Amino acid sequence: MTQSTNKTVVFLMGPTASGKTDLAIQLAQQFKARIISVDSALIYKGMNIGAAKPDADTLIAYPHHLIDICEPDQAYSAYDFVRDAKQQIQTAFKNNETPVLVGGTSFYFNALEHGLSNLPESTTESREKYNQLLKEKGSSVLHKELGKIDKKSADRIHPNDSQRVTRALEVFDLSGKTLSDLQGNKKSGINHPIKKIILMPPRSELHQRIEKRFLSMMDEGFLSEVEQLKQNPNLHEDLPSIRCVGYRQAWQYLNKKIDQDTMIEKAIIATRQLCKRQSTWLKSETDALILETIDVESVVNFIQQ
Repeated sequence: MTQSTNKTVVFLMGPTASGKTDLAIQLAQQFKARIISVDSALIYKGMNIGAAKPDADTLIAYPHHLIDICEPDQAYSAYDFVRDAKQQIQTAFKNNETPVLVGGTSFYFNALEHGLSNLPESTTESREKYNQLLKEKGSSVLHKELGKIDKKSADRIHPNDSQRVTRALEVFDLSGKTLSDLQGNKKSGINHPIKKIILMPPRSELHQRIEKRFLSMMDEGFLSEVEQLKQNPNLHEDLPSIRCVGYRQAWQYLNKKIDQDTMIEKAIIATRQLCKRQSTWLKSETDALILETIDVESVVNFIQQ
């Protein structure tokens, strides 16, 4: 494929287990691509099996950027992602590569395309402060505190969504203004043409893949991976990393809160629920090439149009 001169950005989207990584690699075999991960689980080091991270050989042959960029106890926001993704996109253009952003984190894609509210940036001190408060009090208590400051945001944010709860508190702490007050003022997203490809197999097929994949993860040593994470005293159930599907249920099992069969069942159900949420969001996307199965030729033709 001839590299585009109009600096097109490719969004390769789809629910979990749809085959996005395989398609991204096949595209990288067709043209000079820079694969940029759009996944809120793949950012964490040491979370490989449960996050369905491409294996080491694949990452050597086809580097994925924005993978393994922070520790599981570190905060990483949509603002961080937009900043890092924009840098990767500019690097791609400098290298005459086509940036292919691939993943299932809809909030990241949306933030990159449409921009985010002009909120104060986190500081090292504020992140440490709210990580510590989260560890001491838990997400539900902090959510109640948010309700006293910013009822509108508290009504919108689930009490268990620790990342958004602490971010809303942090915004008020840093600026003296509530998240609700500041959200009308948006920073711009990327200013490049976007080609969207959505890989969307039938739901029944996705459900089968999700179950098969999780059972394979168990065989590959997923529980040993989580046991290793549990050795880190800074990690706990309320952190965004440990709340990732699969990890949360495995953590509960290792804490003897549920048995192994229940853990497997709950993890598969949680992953299917994630798949449903992702699919619902993707249905609202317009001007996208939607495929049930991988069709590289159709994708390349669509990007070249």
